Order: sequence, then structure tokens, then C-alpha cells
Amino acid sequence: MGKGTLTILTVVEILALVAVLGLYLLAVSRGLKSIASQLAEVAWGARAVERQLRAVPENIRQINAGLTDAATVLPGLADALERRTGARA
Repeated sequence: MGKGTLTILTVVEILALVAVLGLYLLAVSRGLKSIASQLAEVAWGARAVERQLRAVPENIRQINAGLTDAATVLPGLADALERRTGARA
């Protein structure tokens, strides 16, 4: 083989390598775009959950207040029911 043939084959090999690397870069780029899209959806969902959870502390305070009220009323109610059922028995 002559020097010119070897030079042409080398150029063809380099072009093939660049083409294959370009195709792989396009495939990686497509995959990263897909991942970025899915991460955007996850971030949107996380923000929605965060917004919904902002009300939790206030709701817990309200529930605790109701349970405190029930804890003060229920013993007296239980005593009244025991007296009432005890009187009937």
C-alpha cells in the first residue's frame, strides 16, 4: 500500500470515530434530557407536597386542643354515666 492510501484510510478511520462519538453524544444528550424532565416532575410534586404540609402544624395544634378538651370532659362524663347506670341497677 502506498503512503496516499494509508493517509486516506487514516482520515476515514478518524471520520468514523468522530461520527460514532457524535452519535453516542446525541444518545447521552437525549437520556439526560429525559432525566431532566423527570426530575422537573419530581420537583413539582415535592413542591406540591410541601405546600400541603404547611398546614400540618396548625392542624395538629387544633387536634391537640380538641383532645385536651375531651380529656377534661370525659372523666366527668364517665363518672356521671357510672352513677346513672349504678342507680338503675
